[in-house]
Amino acid sequence: MITLDFESYYDKDFSLSKLTTEEYVRGEQFETIGVAVKVNDEPTQWFSGSDADTAFWLHQFDWANHFALAHNAMFDAAILTWRYGIRPKAWLDTLSMARALLGPNASVGLAKLALHFGLGQKGTEVDNAKGKRRADFTTGDLHLYGNYCMNDVDLTYALYKELNTSFPISEKRLIDITIRMFSDPVLELNVDHLKSHLAEVHERKQKLFVEAKITPEILNSNKKFAALLESMGVYPPMKISPTTEKETYAFAKSDEGFIALLDHEDDRVQAVVAARLGTKSTLEQTRTQRFIEIAGRTHEHKLPIPLKFYAAHTGRWGGADSINLQNLPSRGIQANKLKRCIVAPKGYVIIDCDSSQIEARVLAWLSGQTDVLQLFADKQDVYKYMASRIYNKDAEEITDAERFIGKTTVLGAGYGMGAVKFQLQLRGMGKNVDLDTCKHIIKQYRQNNTRIAQWWNHLNLVLDAMTTQRDLGNVDAVQLLEMSPFTGIRLPNNLYLNYPGLQRMSDGQYSYEARYGTNRIYGGKVAENLCQAVARCIIGEQMIEIEKRYRVVLTVHDAIACVVPIEEGKEAQAYIENCMRTSPSWAAGLPLNCESGMALTYGDC
Repeated sequence: MITLDFESYYDKDFSLSKLTTEEYVRGEQFETIGVAVKVNDEPTQWFSGSDADTAFWLHQFDWANHFALAHNAMFDAAILTWRYGIRPKAWLDTLSMARALLGPNASVGLAKLALHFGLGQKGTEVDNAKGKRRADFTTGDLHLYGNYCMNDVDLTYALYKELNTSFPISEKRLIDITIRMFSDPVLELNVDHLKSHLAEVHERKQKLFVEAKITPEILNSNKKFAALLESMGVYPPMKISPTTEKETYAFAKSDEGFIALLDHEDDRVQAVVAARLGTKSTLEQTRTQRFIEIAGRTHEHKLPIPLKFYAAHTGRWGGADSINLQNLPSRGIQANKLKRCIVAPKGYVIIDCDSSQIEARVLAWLSGQTDVLQLFADKQDVYKYMASRIYNKDAEEITDAERFIGKTTVLGAGYGMGAVKFQLQLRGMGKNVDLDTCKHIIKQYRQNNTRIAQWWNHLNLVLDAMTTQRDLGNVDAVQLLEMSPFTGIRLPNNLYLNYPGLQRMSDGQYSYEARYGTNRIYGGKVAENLCQAVARCIIGEQMIEIEKRYRVVLTVHDAIACVVPIEEGKEAQAYIENCMRTSPSWAAGLPLNCESGMALTYGDC
């Protein structure tokens, strides 16, 4: 293993606090001040020289046969690969490991972690390097900076040994896959199509404002703005006013439902919402412009995929580096136009394979709802089955509109959602269903899925046991998940789902410490967390299996995208689908399915 750390030029404007990692490392102002390297447990070495000398010094190490270790490896990997053309055997990252072990809300900077584990102190010499080129350092200052950098490497190495005692090998493999998506990108950007798309979006926005006669009066009037949204097929988001305690429009900058419309599949909706919020550009415009800028910083127009490993306490990946590909719109003509600008390199195709209803399948499995599980195993239409119960008619007679309600119920009501929230969810999808009907739908779901409803209640007991540090025993019907009163619920990947600061409140409900305050938690929400966490474990194992033959270039929620040679397309597609239909050894009895597409562009998959 080779542990490394780069020190590079930064100033008040050219720094990672102002720029993305991709912008910074590919920037014209970038300069390596020095680099420290530690081979296994040998003494750490420091080198500082010209860029050519640094390249020569780095290339003397046997990277191809060594794992490379860094803290925040996305940064160091980008420098090592983009600047010096070096690709190690695999990447390890103590920042990602710490986030997975300690939780996404924990402080995972090297200084904090070193103190937490009693490993030593991180220096402060980097503060004195601001605005200084390598030539500006005195011999003495450069010596001190080298000591600082070598200390960081020693701390990283010691931290790795501390974290590695309880860290799963499979998760280290996933860290490597994640880092290489960014540092060694494969997908490319079609600049001509991006520029054309940007011009088209801008023209559509201007035309919309003219044709719809959108004025400041419409934008500033709640009633008129709501009517404008409805004319575009969007039901205005609502909330309960804290002052009047009556339903009112949720059009504030702090209203999540309204902010979510900035990412709507229809860029016309994005445009009017952005205008209401006082934003000059829509998300579609800013995202497209950023893609153009990324493509312009490399002659191959490569798109580094920045993903945050273990971004959520369920283990799911999150977006990073200001291009959140996890929330790239998946529906609508405009969304596909942007996704079509993401292309395979010459001679290759993209295969995008998406798990089918994986959370609903895991929910039925973990709760012991065997009748629903059998429907999945028999490849029956579960959505029609649910609709047939709601509308009291045979599944063959269910219309597309009724099936949509059945689908929304299966995917939404499985975690304890009530009728009011269900009604709001349907409204957000452009479906205006009265409250009595929503109550009937929720009642039918719970009556036909008694094991799932009972599991919510059991998970409330699990929360109580965790607050009182009691061992309750089984967490789920298949006895997959184990509860520890002190560390949380152990997942199949041997990491834990936990709720820091979990406590029972005076009203009998439960809360825990989240990133931005406290969150309420209840049985249905725990069920959702566990289903997402188990689904993520499944996707993770499938990624590792697929990676044995084909390069995984992106994962979005429950989908995996790969790039394969054109001549191997059909064979690769069959292999990938087989991987994603195969249950892990610990999930016997869980029927999985998937659907995939293959194309030259991501948007056509």
